[in-house]
Amino acid sequence: MASFANPFAGNVPRKITKEELIQAIRLNIAGELEAIYVYDAHVQATDDPVAKKVIADIRDEEKAHVGELMSLLRYLDPKEAEFFAEGEQEVREMLEELNIVEKPVTGKTEGTIGSLIND
Repeated sequence: MASFANPFAGNVPRKITKEELIQAIRLNIAGELEAIYVYDAHVQATDDPVAKKVIADIRDEEKAHVGELMSLLRYLDPKEAEFFAEGEQEVREMLEELNIVEKPVTGKTEGTIGSLIND
């Protein structure tokens, strides 16, 4: 959870390397996933419709942050992006074996940072 006791805890006294940035992005993703888990628990724990709506909206914004960070990670580490794609393909093949049609992904934007760079 948050560590507000030291206001300089997140500061780095120098520019970080690309490898350190990649590690930082992975940590950011973990933090966003934790926030999603906590917000979702709060939505499930209340019957107040206003609280449910507001907290669910915040939770969903965190999900968008995960997508942004994953796109950034794919851009920063193309080799890791290959592993992500490999895993996605394995699941698609399993769904196909089970005759399950994958639902199309809908969203406000098309593509990722990586797909924009490669165009």
